Amino acid sequence: MTLLNKCILVLVLILFSNSCNSQNNKENSTDIQAVVAGSFYPDKPEELKTVLKSLFAKAEEVKSKDPVLAILAPHAGYIYSGKVAASAYNQIDPNKEYENIFILASSHHTIFKGASIYNIGDYITPLGKVKVNRALATELIDKNDVFIFNSDAHSAEHSLEVQLPFLQYYMKKDFQIIPIITGTQYLDDCQKIAEALLPYFNEKNLFIISTDFSHYPTYDNAVRIDNKTCDAILKNSVNSLVDAINESGSENISNLATSLCGWPAVLSLLFITESMPEIKPIHIDYQNSGDETKDKSRVVGYNAIAFTKKNPQNMSEVKFELSKKEKNELLILARNTIETYLKTGKTLKVIDKDITAAMKENCGAFVTLHKDGALRGCIGRFSATEPLYSIIQQMAIASATEDHRFSVVTIDEMKEIDIEISVLTPMRKINSIDEIEMGKHGIYIKKGFYSGTFLPQVASETGWTKEEFLGYCSKNKAGLGWDGWKDADIYVYEALVFGEKE
Repeated sequence: MTLLNKCILVLVLILFSNSCNSQNNKENSTDIQAVVAGSFYPDKPEELKTVLKSLFAKAEEVKSKDPVLAILAPHAGYIYSGKVAASAYNQIDPNKEYENIFILASSHHTIFKGASIYNIGDYITPLGKVKVNRALATELIDKNDVFIFNSDAHSAEHSLEVQLPFLQYYMKKDFQIIPIITGTQYLDDCQKIAEALLPYFNEKNLFIISTDFSHYPTYDNAVRIDNKTCDAILKNSVNSLVDAINESGSENISNLATSLCGWPAVLSLLFITESMPEIKPIHIDYQNSGDETKDKSRVVGYNAIAFTKKNPQNMSEVKFELSKKEKNELLILARNTIETYLKTGKTLKVIDKDITAAMKENCGAFVTLHKDGALRGCIGRFSATEPLYSIIQQMAIASATEDHRFSVVTIDEMKEIDIEISVLTPMRKINSIDEIEMGKHGIYIKKGFYSGTFLPQVASETGWTKEEFLGYCSKNKAGLGWDGWKDADIYVYEALVFGEKE
């Protein structure tokens, strides 16, 4: 995907100024003591266990049978966000033995480039010691310029510390952590963090992303903003989350300090997951501080989200059908949406009674624009996390205004443009290119952060051989070179294709 070379300006909140009991001497092993025990959560072990037991008793049940590779959990005082945090942790298998648990939290006290990893000792909470994998922590610092050790980042930071008692109480096997505090305000640093951590994002490890959502708007505004931010995360798209944060910031909402205080940590995760078709974000729970305090004038929002890895058996080809009338209505919707947006800058509002059940199914889709038989724009989304009609509207606007290969479509051009829609089945990973059926299957090639796709109709339109189909996709779309597909992951999918020319 295209990296946004811009800084997201977010107010860094200085919420607490506790003193630190840890040392700054990097040469000596120095355990870091709890600094918010007794304020964010009880400092007496038995009382803390009682509180955690009650939080897990109220937590949401497991929402998916697929393995959980990452969770988003809040980091406020347990009285405010503890139930939502417990709901996030409840999605994890407590009996699983992880090689490492990576905790990504954001600094509330200091801004610095990249991220800091604590590698000189372990963490201490009222429930005992949490072991840090110092060898791996040091290796990550030594091999990646984006990582440093910054003692100030860890000395009084609550956002990482409050996650530890949940792990200590819930996990049944011994575990070790990689404690990471992000200090950056730049998107390219988030991508570098993701690149460094990508080799560890698998079922052997667990990622915990510590973040609260909106800070200090009214209750109703918090619910609305937090839903928007959460929906963007569920799209598993860096661009979608950046847009949602910026849109909320531009609304000038009274008392809104931030819509996502841990955005660098969340975006670092999305840089890893957005090109992984097998990863599915699932919303688990939401509430804000007003639900506990009953003061709805100034609240903080909390969401729990799990990132699961789909079982390959659940990624088999799925037959999806639309009637001729439904296809026509989606084409009309795409055209009307583009024209409305070009005229007003706003998305066309859809009347629910006009949307059929099939059009509400969660599907990925591409919208392609042609002018005089030539490509004029094509944008799509694989993830099946939103209703088809909504995806069509979003991709229609994007194909007309965001395809960087072309200038923005003008309203006068629309009479010369014909629209084609490709509704996608779920992708499945293949073990051999013999499984690819030309003209039937689209391909998605992925290696590391590089990826690219060709829709099924590309093979029919070009007359390429299978090797040319793979080679051009690997070279021109994924940027891996002509033979790059040979050691990359290859996925196939089908597309239900229909257009205005039919």
